Amino acid sequence: MRLDVHAHYFSQEYIDVLERLGVDAGRLEPAYRLLHPTRAADFAERFAAMDRAHVDKQILSVSGVSPYSLEEKNAVEGARWANDHYAEIARETPARFAAFGVLPMPHVKAALAELARVLDELDMWGVTMNTSILGTNLADASFDPIYAELDKRGAVLFIHPAGLACGSQELVDTGLTWPLGAPFEDSMAILEMLQSGFTQRFPRIKTIVPHLGGTLPFIMQRLDHMAQRFMPGKGVPREELRKLWFDTVNGHPPSLRLAIETFGIERLVFGTDWPFWKGEAHQLAADYISQSGLTPAQIAAIDSGNAKTIFGDRIT
Repeated sequence: MRLDVHAHYFSQEYIDVLERLGVDAGRLEPAYRLLHPTRAADFAERFAAMDRAHVDKQILSVSGVSPYSLEEKNAVEGARWANDHYAEIARETPARFAAFGVLPMPHVKAALAELARVLDELDMWGVTMNTSILGTNLADASFDPIYAELDKRGAVLFIHPAGLACGSQELVDTGLTWPLGAPFEDSMAILEMLQSGFTQRFPRIKTIVPHLGGTLPFIMQRLDHMAQRFMPGKGVPREELRKLWFDTVNGHPPSLRLAIETFGIERLVFGTDWPFWKGEAHQLAADYISQSGLTPAQIAAIDSGNAKTIFGDRIT
């Protein structure tokens, strides 16, 4: 089995909800760009691509197109609509889809209520959070009650860039928000979480980081060397990062080999970032795994073996 932990689905209905709730048009741009006229049209292209790439099942998440809002009632309505929408898709086509729920951030009490509904009633496979919540980083102490509940449940947390370019206007002005800003967001969010002692305080959360961890494998030795400057008393970065999982959305064989050497083969899970990676890019996301000089056992671990540690009996 090949399980894609990093895939998205956008519908006109969801966009309509977010527009009505006042979500900024800039945050909706990715969905506008990748929207299909109907669900049937989306699924026809999607399933054909999945079959070509030998992808059996996708876990859907909302990407950076999140329903976050400073208005609590808007955040709640948007999150509930998205979760019902995704849960319905997974329920109707269980062989092809599962889903991560989204929370009505930054409203902690409402998020805890929706977290319980997502996991207990909708039977979703975990929750997703952006690398920052309307500009507030994930390590903010106000979010600790959410992490405490995820930890108590041993639940899955899938992290995804917010598309905020780490607050850099230069990245925005040069068109590098997603090419460079996204992997920077991945790296910054995780390092901020390590600074807060996240992996030590919430050891049972099964956290999945996208894009091979952004820049983290490349700067690993630097992080270890300078750990006392930015996370004193919070462990060794290399060791703490090996408590997380990292999806394979990258496409560059040397980068995959570096991530394996840095984090360990058991910490890599398969992902494609559909529909941001479509056509040849989607095929590359699948094929480069076998083009990286890995053994059949290593490929099987990435495809779904490691996911069994995360999702347990859901993986058959």
